[in-house]
Amino acid sequence: MGWAIALHGGAGDIPRSMPPERREPREAALHHCLQIGVDAIKAGRSPLDVVELVVRELEDNPHFNAGKGSVLTSNGTVEMEACIMDGNRKKCGAVSGISTVKNAISVARLVMEKTPHIYLGFDGAEAFAREQGMETVDSSHFITPENIERLKQAKTANRVQSNRTVGCVVVDGYGNLAAATSTGGLVNKMVGRIGDTPIIGAGTYANSLCAVSATGKGEAIIRATVARDVAALMEYKGLSLKDAATYVIEECTPERTAGLIAVSATGEVTMPFNTVGMFRACATEDGDSEVAIWHDEPCD
Repeated sequence: MGWAIALHGGAGDIPRSMPPERREPREAALHHCLQIGVDAIKAGRSPLDVVELVVRELEDNPHFNAGKGSVLTSNGTVEMEACIMDGNRKKCGAVSGISTVKNAISVARLVMEKTPHIYLGFDGAEAFAREQGMETVDSSHFITPENIERLKQAKTANRVQSNRTVGCVVVDGYGNLAAATSTGGLVNKMVGRIGDTPIIGAGTYANSLCAVSATGKGEAIIRATVARDVAALMEYKGLSLKDAATYVIEECTPERTAGLIAVSATGEVTMPFNTVGMFRACATEDGDSEVAIWHDEPCD
């Protein structure tokens, strides 16, 4: 048994022809966030602290679809979602409809720790965050020129475009587990649409066996209860983490629009996906480390 960490910047149709000016900042961010997480684990921070810390960093990076880089609704607005879960206690918190709070993942943790509830949304979540002294910004803070252009393209094509999430899973040397996921949702989504990220057992789940953060098309992930199914296959069928995660991705998401990262209580890591690519990174106590995008072409 030893500690392990995995993080993702989303799965989807990531072309191998992605130009260096787009690929390299994302690779650098994965390296940076992985190192932040490893340093925090080595410093004795709890898995819950580590997943929040890493996801906050991903939210603050404009190159991923969460926080600063969130994609836009059909009205050109931002509606962010996040979820965090402590595996050993099965305590969790989630939010949707965040538009002015800088880090949605930290609001989710406050919901878990400061309310009798699990899930707050929209005006109620925003008001609660302000009451708790969370940092707020004008909603324009989250809107990037790239995402304005992507919304224009989606409207021209009259379609909702699948997009990615960010997430992190951690197990410490004692088997304590935590998971966190955050997203801006889908390009050109309807105002008020809620995806898989904040739904316990769909986009995010952790218990005493594993911690899972999913990414991809939210509706498909919700229908397949992706994150919970990984844990259920381990619990009821006795599958290993890798076998459970691979089965869920290959058999339960036939649209081929999903991926996930997961760690087990014994320090295993797996990061399967059935999309073209998935921005991902992981490290373990025994020195293994990986940062990669495509199936057979790691970044380092």
